[in-house]
Amino acid sequence: MKPTLAALLLGSTLAAPAMSEAAPSGMTARPAARGPAITTQQLNVADGSADWLSYGHGPGEQRYSPLTRINASNASRLGLSWYADLDTARGQEATPLEVGGVLYTTTAWSMVKAFDGKTGALLWSFDPGVHRERGVDACCDVVNRGVAILGDLVFVGTLDGRLIALHAGNGKPAWSVQTTDPTKHYTITMAPRVANGLVLIGNGGGEYGMRGYISAYDAASGKLAWRFYTVPGQPGHPDHAASDTALAKAAKSWSGDWWKFGGGGNVWDAVGFDPQLDLVYFGTSNAAPWNQKYLSPNGGDTLFTASIVAVNAKTGAYVWHYQTTPGESWDFDATQQLVQADLKIDGKITPVLMQANKNGFFYVLNRKTGALISAKNFAPVSWATSIDMKTGRPVENPDARYYKSGKPFVVMPSAYGAHNWQPMAYSPATGLAYIPEQEVPSPYVGKTDYAPSKVGWQTGINFAAMALPNVPAIKQAVLSVLKGALVAWDPVAGREVWRAQHAGPWNGGVLATAGDIVVQGTAAGQVEIYNASTGQKLWSAPAETGVIAAPMTYAIDGVQYIAVMAGWGGAFPLAAGELAYKSGRVDNVSRLLVFALDGTKQLPPHVVAEDAPLSPPANLGVGPGVVAAGMALYADHCGVCHGGGAVNGSGGAIPDLRHSATLADGGTFHSVVLGGALASGGMASFKGELDDAQVDAVRAYLISRANEDKRAEGAPSPVVPAREPARKG
Repeated sequence: MKPTLAALLLGSTLAAPAMSEAAPSGMTARPAARGPAITTQQLNVADGSADWLSYGHGPGEQRYSPLTRINASNASRLGLSWYADLDTARGQEATPLEVGGVLYTTTAWSMVKAFDGKTGALLWSFDPGVHRERGVDACCDVVNRGVAILGDLVFVGTLDGRLIALHAGNGKPAWSVQTTDPTKHYTITMAPRVANGLVLIGNGGGEYGMRGYISAYDAASGKLAWRFYTVPGQPGHPDHAASDTALAKAAKSWSGDWWKFGGGGNVWDAVGFDPQLDLVYFGTSNAAPWNQKYLSPNGGDTLFTASIVAVNAKTGAYVWHYQTTPGESWDFDATQQLVQADLKIDGKITPVLMQANKNGFFYVLNRKTGALISAKNFAPVSWATSIDMKTGRPVENPDARYYKSGKPFVVMPSAYGAHNWQPMAYSPATGLAYIPEQEVPSPYVGKTDYAPSKVGWQTGINFAAMALPNVPAIKQAVLSVLKGALVAWDPVAGREVWRAQHAGPWNGGVLATAGDIVVQGTAAGQVEIYNASTGQKLWSAPAETGVIAAPMTYAIDGVQYIAVMAGWGGAFPLAAGELAYKSGRVDNVSRLLVFALDGTKQLPPHVVAEDAPLSPPANLGVGPGVVAAGMALYADHCGVCHGGGAVNGSGGAIPDLRHSATLADGGTFHSVVLGGALASGGMASFKGELDDAQVDAVRAYLISRANEDKRAEGAPSPVVPAREPARKG
């Protein structure tokens, strides 16, 4: 009898006040022809616009366009109209906006670009000058998901925590505020949102021990209007924020000295606005650290982590919340986008808020009251069996609390989520939600000796024990269950209607239109169109790289265009090792692709680059204990960027260290890891966190892994010296 996947996996595991500042320009610009400024009223009804005025196309975040010129009957005629090569070869996650014939988008490292929507001519470009070593604080690549627009200003959040307003006509800064404490490990990767003259922005940093909050700034001046912290601070130390009263009650759901760990609950993506109810909705991230044994040792729900929260749009005052994963301990963020719709439920039109959560359940809430209407799993789930409709709480599998049992547990969907940040879409025409679903299981193993570190992730998780072992049978077993799909979901009936299976996980976000089409990019490097009603595949085109961003559409002079940012990256390609290539090997080729009917433009030929030959130095002659120590250090400090098991799946965006020339010389390796020799390229120094002996151990592990794979290729084993000579100086 074949061992189960679980057996194989388990057998292998043993806030600061805002400050004004001058933004660095670093830009080139020329005046851009554009239409009239966007008004609040236009944004509030943008769901029906032929332009694309905000991240989710309107405050309801449906990602549904009323355009029909490209439709199910003619989608096969689609072709490339124009493209623009980008100057940041990292993950590209932005949704462009379009107004007045101009396309506004962001790239990695928080850069902003404006293009002529018809021709692709670059109108202006803005570089906020983010110091590259700040990349060490970005849990999931140095990405950015886009801009917001109000009046004649374009707003962007930067990786180093600034919110910058740019003049839409030329890209010159109007104002800039520091929204986070720059001495701490905060980041911003989300697209700002606008609500009645206020710009809403959150932050990331849960994996780094940061405490989450969302802020609202006056769009004209950049003055802070209100702030809502998502987890309680130290008792007796009020924040003087809109959340103080609510957090006083939430503190009862925590135990121990949680505030010393930060707590998490970061608002790093999902934000929506209901103009009729004057409510702002946002989703919060995981608790930090993940392992509740350390964060809240006596248990508790740890509010408002892993929650959907509604606040008054003008004041930030608490209105209601619903917690999707009480006592969150698996990195089940509730930061997937929040979609508003009016659905007929039990014969009555009901205002709802919908989310396909990372934890595998599709939630439908009354967006006026927060009451749970339904919750069904849209993907396989192992950590819980269902949601109790009387209490709204999950019916948990007790074994999933790995820190209580002391035993590893294979969790589906794992930290990568059944649905991650890649946006879903909702079509009022079909009544269906379209979800980028995925199935990526992982064993969870808690640390027994956790203490916060100065650099790197703060999770209380033993990532070395969770890493995919270099055992062919286990690799094949895990790869065989990795899946990804585009799932059409009926939110009223709570069931799947159709499914388009992909080669693997980590596919792009989704666009739906009144032309009865659904558009999605894939990890395999394709842009695809499906019939929204039936799921029939209608068209595809090569992107020459993995596509993770969501497409959008707009019309100029009677011509409809579909645009998507292409560029492989993000959490899964960086951290998942060779699992990231389940859909096939792709390079990072960062571009903006724009399609139209009968488009004739061709991408230049691209051949996927091969890795440099494995030519590691001989194994260093150190004992297995040193290599094992190096493996643990690598998993804690390096694997999230350079790949689990020392294999990187980012298509060249981040180096695969098995192939690094620095392995040949210990002094060079130390100059990078401790000396910061490559800080300008994004490799921060770990001085003060790792010492010389630990860096030696990491290098020994990488050399050992490189030699393992070289031997697996059939190459002769190198001669092993007694011991590497000690470095001098």
